[in-house]
Amino acid sequence: MPPRTTPTERQKRLGAELRKMRMAAGVSTDYAAGLLGIDRSKISNIELGVRVITAARLRTLACNYACTDERYIDALVRMADDRERGWWERFRGVLPAGLLDIAELEWRADRVLTMQVVHLPGLLHTEDYARAIFGAVLPAMPRLEVELRVAHRMQRQQVFERSKPLPYVGFIHEAALRMQFGGRKVARDQLNYLLAMSDRPDLVLRVLPVERGAFPGSGSAVLYAEGSVPQLDTVQLDSTDGPGFVHAESLLSKYREHLDWMDAESLSVEQSRDFIRRVSHDL
Repeated sequence: MPPRTTPTERQKRLGAELRKMRMAAGVSTDYAAGLLGIDRSKISNIELGVRVITAARLRTLACNYACTDERYIDALVRMADDRERGWWERFRGVLPAGLLDIAELEWRADRVLTMQVVHLPGLLHTEDYARAIFGAVLPAMPRLEVELRVAHRMQRQQVFERSKPLPYVGFIHEAALRMQFGGRKVARDQLNYLLAMSDRPDLVLRVLPVERGAFPGSGSAVLYAEGSVPQLDTVQLDSTDGPGFVHAESLLSKYREHLDWMDAESLSVEQSRDFIRRVSHDL
């Protein structure tokens, strides 16, 4: 199979995990290449996510890297075996690859937790609210680009409609509830949509009131996607240059602490619903 020209974030993550496993074992690329009977450059390409690896070869490497965590190895094998083309592939070539990577991250996650300070959770946007968000970008995007991003954002909500809905926890700062993107009516409709979605058993929304004062983190949006094993958790961060993805254990630990803090300090589910209703009523 020819090398990939532009590996996805998930493909790069599989390669990064294999490299991390090899480095922990103190094994060279030459030794790994000898195990599989391939050129050392192909090991480098596998670890970059540019070249695919079969389940059998992955298990050969894990065995010789002395990795004994069977759940972790099985999770990596599932990543290697999964060649399904997701719905987001329809947008490849017309939207930035990072947006497609977010959709795949959500689709493959066992659970997603988010922290939002300015915008409401992207997975829970109405069309008009999303359109207002994308319409506020500088330099301004062409209308077709805005509409493509809105369509993609709406499609992401499929994770809640499939046979096994995505478990979701959203921590929302009061400031995000009061931002009137698109005007009062759009903001009110968006809050009412949040309330409707919060009735789902798989979806939890918690509000952090401004009276709580300071909170950890820089105040940027955070998406924490839990993998089938903790080693495969991923944090997605927004920036003006596009989404970033981090999975170093030290950073995962930091964001787990942030989420634990939010869990301890945010209003209960019922109190949060009442709070959202009050803000909506005031608009």
